[in-house]
Amino acid sequence: MKAIVCENPKQFKMIEVEQPVLQEGEALIRVQRIGICGTDIHAYSGNQPFFTYPRILGHELSGYIDSIPKNDSGLKAGDQVAIIPYIECGECIACKSGKPNCCTNIKVKGVHIDGGMSEWMTVPVDHLVKTEGLTLDQSAMIEPLSIGAHAVRRAAIRKGEFALVIGAGPIGLGVMAFAKKQGAKVIAMDVNDERLAFAREWAHIDGTVNALEEPLKKLAELTNGDMPTVVFDATGNAKSMTDAFNYSAHGGKLIFVGLVKTDISFHDPDFHAKELTLMGSRNATREDFRYVVNAINEGLVDLSKYITHRAKFDEMMELFEGWLDPEAKVIKAIVEL
Repeated sequence: MKAIVCENPKQFKMIEVEQPVLQEGEALIRVQRIGICGTDIHAYSGNQPFFTYPRILGHELSGYIDSIPKNDSGLKAGDQVAIIPYIECGECIACKSGKPNCCTNIKVKGVHIDGGMSEWMTVPVDHLVKTEGLTLDQSAMIEPLSIGAHAVRRAAIRKGEFALVIGAGPIGLGVMAFAKKQGAKVIAMDVNDERLAFAREWAHIDGTVNALEEPLKKLAELTNGDMPTVVFDATGNAKSMTDAFNYSAHGGKLIFVGLVKTDISFHDPDFHAKELTLMGSRNATREDFRYVVNAINEGLVDLSKYITHRAKFDEMMELFEGWLDPEAKVIKAIVEL
């Protein structure tokens, strides 16, 4: 079968490999859609944490079951599915606490182990989500949207409070949509006015702030001087994540949704004075996947506008570099098989 491997930073290669052999408890999936996300871009660029080369990327995935053992979920050959790409150990303190998304021995497909940028892949049966009624495109987008849904669930948003989402990329957009669904007054911050305009239209948010144009003043104006009580940073940018400490209200929460390969520092007296709660939000759970499936079915997210670029599998290597150019105005790119 064909697969695309990232051999080294900025180096993709099409290879021929043997079709995977099923192990106990696994299903064989014919991959149909692969979303391109920040993790793939960071891996390609050489600055993705928890990563080694060579690696077959791809963890935003949908496809059809080719073969599957008898299972309690009633899944069968031919079913359309999305894939939960986070393979947990089931034995560590996080897993036993109901938090497999941050398992101490987690293996994320496309990051720690080979992913789905291939014609076929094997997946544990309990990491499949049936997506009957959704399109293949929608099914592949469940994973990135679940990242945002998980972050919003972590934040325990109260109806009517101001929530700032920094970063109007695909993950940030999901955070905005689900924060809005929970009743927050959502403000988006980015350095790109076109992305902010898209966020306002797509996620129906309440306000926008350009991070390069007196953001503290603008946030104070939008929140009647109080500042946001919940701040999400979905940029994966060290400066943005450092600056985010300045934007929260006293008694507020800061949730890091993005990931960066460096240290983040903050001024402790300000952090202490605010009694600020700092959270990390990693991956997502089956509960988040189900929540997103329901949200798509309810028409909460319009993925026809969220997906802006696409390519056939054989075209991806040629087009990938161009997708990194800001002038390409990519929100979400997807690969078709």
